[in-house]
This record gives sequence, C-alpha cells and structure tokens, in this order.
Amino acid sequence: MTPQSEDFSAWYNELVVRAQLVDRGPVRGTMVIRPYGYRVWELLQADLDRRIKDAGHDNASFPLFIPESYLKREAEHVEGFSPELAVVTVAGGKELEEPLVVRPTSETVIGEYMAKWIDSHRDLPLLLNQWANVVRWEMRPRMFLRTTEFLWQEGHTAHNGEDDAMRETMWALDAYAGVSRELAAIPVVVGEKTPGERFAGAVRTYTIEGMMRDGRALQCGTSHYLGTNFAKAFDISYQDEDGQVQLAHTTSWGMTTRMIGAVVMTHGDEKGLVLPPRLAPYQVVIVPIGRKEQGEQAAAEARRLGAAIKSMGIRVHVDDNRPQLSPGFKFNEWEMRGVPVRIELGKRDIEAGVATLARRLPTVEGQGKEQIPLEKVPEVLPGILAEFQSFLVARAEAFREEHTAEVGAWEEFGAQVEGGWARAFHCGRTACEDDIKAETAATPRVIPANAPEETGACVRCGEPSAYGKRVIFGKAY
Repeated sequence: MTPQSEDFSAWYNELVVRAQLVDRGPVRGTMVIRPYGYRVWELLQADLDRRIKDAGHDNASFPLFIPESYLKREAEHVEGFSPELAVVTVAGGKELEEPLVVRPTSETVIGEYMAKWIDSHRDLPLLLNQWANVVRWEMRPRMFLRTTEFLWQEGHTAHNGEDDAMRETMWALDAYAGVSRELAAIPVVVGEKTPGERFAGAVRTYTIEGMMRDGRALQCGTSHYLGTNFAKAFDISYQDEDGQVQLAHTTSWGMTTRMIGAVVMTHGDEKGLVLPPRLAPYQVVIVPIGRKEQGEQAAAEARRLGAAIKSMGIRVHVDDNRPQLSPGFKFNEWEMRGVPVRIELGKRDIEAGVATLARRLPTVEGQGKEQIPLEKVPEVLPGILAEFQSFLVARAEAFREEHTAEVGAWEEFGAQVEGGWARAFHCGRTACEDDIKAETAATPRVIPANAPEETGACVRCGEPSAYGKRVIFGKAY
C-alpha cells in the first residue's frame, strides 16, 4: 500500500478497497459498499436515527424520480444542481412527455407534499426525515467522498415562523456535531457558510467541518434554513390563529456515507484503518494461535472468551476458521482493517491463564502488548475501548490545532493552506472568494460559531471584514 506520508490520496484510494470497505461499481463514479463498510454506516445510522426520532421527527419515503418541472419552480435551486443532474427521458420504450430527474435531493418533491398536508397552524411543525440514496453526477469521483450515487439521511421540516425554523436548523447542526465527535471521534468546527458557499435556495447554510490528516477540510454535515423560498415555489401555506394565510418557513439538513471516508482520513495511518470503537464493526478480534490439537484447544478457549466478551455488549469476532493463514498474517490484516483491540491466545497463554492484548494504537506512550488474566478480560475491555475512543478525539483535536494558524498577510496565506487551515479576515464578497480559490485552491470552509469577535482587513483584497470574526479557509475534499 502506498505510504500515507508519500501520497495521501493514493493511500486513501488503496486502503478503502484493501480494508474491504468498498469496491468500485459498474458505472463510473458508483460504489459497492461492502459488508464491513456498510456496518460502519449502520452503526452511525442507528445512533443518528435515534436522535432524530427522539426529537419528534417521523421517517418517510419519497420517490426517486422527480418531475423536471418541480426543480424549475425554485430558480436558484435548479441552477445550483443543474450540472450534477441525471435525467431520464425514455422509459418503457417510449420518450417521456416530461423528463424525470433522478433524486439529487428532495426539497422539491417533499415541498409538493408539504403543501398538500399543511392547512392550519395546528399542522405545524411538520418534522420529516428520509433515509435514501441520491444521484449527483461526479466528474472526479472518489469513493465515499464524492460518488455519483451515495446514501444519506435528509431531514425536511416546516414551521410557523423564522424563530422556530432556526431552532430546528441549529438542532440538526448540534446533532451532527454530536454524532461526529461521540461516534466518529472527529472534533468538528461548527458554524455558518459564507453566501458564496450556501446550499442552492437556502437563506443560511450551517456546516460541521473536520480536518483530515493531510490538513484538508471535509464537510461532514450541513443544515439549511430555507426561509420561505421553497414555500413560495410550492405554496406551502397555512392559516394562522387569526385566520390569515401565511407561508411556512422550511429547513433541510443531511449527513451522508461521506462520514465513512471522514473516519478513514481523520484517524488512519501508515498501517491502515484506525476505527473508533463506537463505529468499529468488530471492536475486538480474538486470534487463536496453534496448529492441530493446540490450535483446536486455543480456538475452543477463544470461542469461550468471545462469548463472555459478547455478553458485555461488545462486538467481538473470533478468527478461528482460516487455518491456512498464519497468526502473523491475521495480526497484520486486522491491524490494517482498524480493529481497536486484538487478543492473541495460544497454548502458553492458556496455561498461564492470561490473554495477550494489543491496542490498534497505544493510548499511553510506550504502551504495547500486555497480558491480562483471562477471567478479567471481559470486565476490563469496556474501559479500554472508552479510553481509546477518547484518545482518538483528543489526538484529532490536537492535530487540528497544530495545523491551524491565524494569517494576516496574503503572502503567508498560500503556504498555510498547503497543509492546514488559515484563520483569516474576509470581506465576504463571492468574487474575492473566487479569486482566492483560483490562486490557492482554498475556499472559506466555515465562519466558526465560537470564534472570538474581532474585525480587520480581508486577507486578499484589504476591504473591511464582513463577519465580525475570522473565517477558516482551507483546501477541501
């Protein structure tokens, strides 16, 4: 495998395939998510789905095919998505009277049905969520990060007024930040996008941005306050308490299978994947050691230990059905596939009443393999896994801080965004953003919510800053 330090992109492209997360689909830009990778998505999905339902949202399912006329009702929306659309013009052997767009996102089709379902202020808020696949035609695809087809969750809600809609927008953003930090161990920066980076048709767009181990940014989730833009286009209106007809304020928000790529690039190293325990398909793998009778004895003890570990609610796998492979090969394979904890169990271990435990990464300097009494293994593992999860968050946070710097002069800007993020003042003009991108390939990633208030001159053009705080710039995936 190409070393991460030599070519990060090649390392990533090779690793996601070798670790059995994904395979390339039959159509350029599509992907087959393999069981190991899909399990990561399922674990994230289950946690996010619980949060969504606990907040009062209902899951629904809307059509994959959307009449082209729906998208055209909101001019900014169709203009923003036009280059990415896949359009069906022939079906059943006949040319269609109206082309059908393969779902790139669902604001339009859901807006059509919101208009049907909402009559009164008593129907609000309407809180919907959909787990689905979408299609956005990619010219330069990369597995998980940018593919023509991907999986996601998309929330769509309608509200009585801006205040309620903004509370929803920020709730979704906080939920995404929680999933990123608590499950994926990615300490994201939370904040707003500049007007030039907004979702097509949104009044305001909010984002969570993570730093990958090459210093680039990855947008890990977005939440949009749509105002009444889509309500006007689809007549999403209601009678208020005074009998007056009002337009609903709507929101939309989404998180995708891009998160799998984010986990790979935030934590992975030269040896392969490093999976946070809360998202690891197998949190613990037991490798029995020995041949013939000794091997059978070790395998039997490994299965007994595995059952005890499973009873603690830990996802465990006993690698006892591949006798043709050496223990060393298995150790390297599970290390490459990112398993947080590996347990080695051989004849000598069993005779001594111990198991040899190896962490994917030492959480304390100098910490390597250690031997633990067999009967103690199930009870100590929850603490070890929790410690490892916290360690990954702290390591990623420290890496981000080490690779982020305040930049005041344009001469410093280009060098800083080569391998990290620049915190700089920005005038807010889209033309200036385009100029910065053309010269450095960097874009404004986020106006951080928790950044201190300060003003200054735009790092590029020298005009007064527009946001009362510094903006984070970086190259992005």
